[in-house]
Amino acid sequence: MSTPSMNFRVGKGATAQQVANPPKQSGLGTRALSALVLAPPVLATIYFGSPYFEILIAVAAGLMALEWSRVCASAANRSLWMGAGALYILAPCLSLVWLRGDPAIGRETVFWMFVLVWAADIGAYAFGRMIGGPRLAPAISPKKTWAGFIGGISCAGVTGAVTAIMLGKGSIIPLAVVSLALGAVSQGGDLLESWIKRHFKVKDAGNIIPGHGGVLDRVDGLLAVAAATALIGSSGKGNILSWL
Repeated sequence: MSTPSMNFRVGKGATAQQVANPPKQSGLGTRALSALVLAPPVLATIYFGSPYFEILIAVAAGLMALEWSRVCASAANRSLWMGAGALYILAPCLSLVWLRGDPAIGRETVFWMFVLVWAADIGAYAFGRMIGGPRLAPAISPKKTWAGFIGGISCAGVTGAVTAIMLGKGSIIPLAVVSLALGAVSQGGDLLESWIKRHFKVKDAGNIIPGHGGVLDRVDGLLAVAAATALIGSSGKGNILSWL
């Protein structure tokens, strides 16, 4: 028999226990709305290219530099951290500009990279929430799971396969495999920024994007993927999509 005091209602349809311990809000709606607002102008600058894409990258780089300065404000060796931040931000930004500048397939390459990173993020979040299980790196990012990691790289691999089909490639396997690997790189970039924020005891790099935090919080995976893609491309064969 239940105790009456445990079930009395406060207000409209809420129990006393629910009032004392309200359910936590995931913020998923805010995150989704922010993504819907930001994605179209970003995709438009990729499509139209120069000078719009360079302007977008320059603005993003400036915002990321301000956020990095805020995150590292308490560093004892601040000049060293600022130098590391310059490399961390500028190398991927220059990589993006270089990749988009390819007149043959630059637009497709940057579209593929952005969608790949978004797919990896969504896949990691969805699979992590649905399956749960062992943590990927609990000391760095307690919420990330191995299920989320596998789901994220799998979604990135599917993105590569679909891209190969759309581009009329003879085989989908090479681009799917590379995309899967870059999905892992994307999540590695996410973990790196999580480690930096945890090191400085900062929850978010900024608050400019509702539900996401700062620009660095939103593009940490993209920074890693852009640098890796440019590095592979500069190894001698050129743009990845042109030879896979």
